[in-house]
Amino acid sequence: MRTRNVRIGPSNVREWSRRLHRDAAVLELACGHGVVSQVLIEEGFAFYGIDASPTLLNALRGRFPGANLECALVEESDFFGRSFDAVVAWGLLFLLPAETQIAIIRKAAGALDAGGRLMFTAPAIEHSWSDATTGQDSVSLGRTAYLRAIEDAGLTLDGEDSDLGNNHYYFARKT
Repeated sequence: MRTRNVRIGPSNVREWSRRLHRDAAVLELACGHGVVSQVLIEEGFAFYGIDASPTLLNALRGRFPGANLECALVEESDFFGRSFDAVVAWGLLFLLPAETQIAIIRKAAGALDAGGRLMFTAPAIEHSWSDATTGQDSVSLGRTAYLRAIEDAGLTLDGEDSDLGNNHYYFARKT
């Protein structure tokens, strides 16, 4: 497995997080190495993270002892049994089967408070490939399918962006 480029993503997440109120509760799905987590924690949000890797979570727990962390598959987690002001899924969805991606968008939307925000990354072009970081088969449903999933989950598209790593960001809001 290749090491993730820590310069890709944090600035986009930091910019997006400025839309949140200062005491927001934020859930990160598949928090992994903690690159995005660090941004959210540094910004002062009440941070919650889920990842299936006990090794990565233990390392993250060592860096951020006060973080609320759960070792679980995102699709099996109860999201701490609470709702959130924001949910972030950076670099996760395209690693999952198509039907699971749609289910995660719906589940994340259900975990948002009114006015809550969802940010996720997935390529805008529909295609499949072997992920350079994980080696896993990956699939992008494409922009049209992601926009439909956002709408079907009761969210409104609030913008899109991309970064130096050619990651495409979808920003949605629960009305």
